[in-house]
Amino acid sequence: MLEAGCNALTSLGYEPVYSPSILDRDLYFAGTLDRRVHEFHETWQRNDVRAIICARGGYGTNYLLDLIDLEIVKQVPKIFMGYSDVTTLLTWFADQGLVTFHGPMVTKDFGSGLVDLGSFAASTSGEGFSISLAASAIEVLVPGEAEGVLYGGCLSMLAASLGTPYAAQTEGKLLFLEDIAAKPYQIDRMLMQLKVAGKFRDVKGIIFGEMLDCVQPGGQAYTLQQIILRLLGDLRIPMVYGLPSGHVSKPNITLPLGVRAKLHATPGGSIEIEAAATR
Repeated sequence: MLEAGCNALTSLGYEPVYSPSILDRDLYFAGTLDRRVHEFHETWQRNDVRAIICARGGYGTNYLLDLIDLEIVKQVPKIFMGYSDVTTLLTWFADQGLVTFHGPMVTKDFGSGLVDLGSFAASTSGEGFSISLAASAIEVLVPGEAEGVLYGGCLSMLAASLGTPYAAQTEGKLLFLEDIAAKPYQIDRMLMQLKVAGKFRDVKGIIFGEMLDCVQPGGQAYTLQQIILRLLGDLRIPMVYGLPSGHVSKPNITLPLGVRAKLHATPGGSIEIEAAATR
């Protein structure tokens, strides 16, 4: 799938490059920690690399947090894209004032054709764009208007960041939350954890992802939307559900994190990315 994803990027006019050691294994990691940190720094410092699109998610980016040299990242900002476990780096870099990209990865999305090319092209070429709620089958949970800096990612990773120096900074944000294959009570638990930690304080609005396979095996007499409203309805902020970004069954929408956006949570409404994410 790595080769298929690279071929797809080539067909779009890009020139994919990667280290041969990308296929290394160390238990359940893509090689040793030293290898992964070296690869990150080396790739970021290459003059011929304009964007870094993660090959896939999984587990292990939290090992990099204490070892990545932020000065290297800040000196030459580049497009950095991924989702799932990569949320850890997306939000940390965004907290440093950088723009990051919650969007398709090479093996899972480019390799299988699950890429929303419109949002990918607009985000990476420095254009603002709009996501239609109706066209994307996004459900309005709490109507209203909200504006803030777009931020977030995989709910499991955001909850896991609490109590660390890398905890997500959600104040004033238009918060995006998504996950995969978590049972409804687990979604409830993670949302409650964020709530009691004060991470919904001053959040302007919430955009939920597709929440793929987040159901109770064997069926359930309630919806995840009902659980969300019971838990977060007292926030009295606009909320929508079903944006396909991250873990998806539909073309994966790219969301630039760290730029201002507007949520029009109404029938026929939209999510407007107001500012250019790149120069």
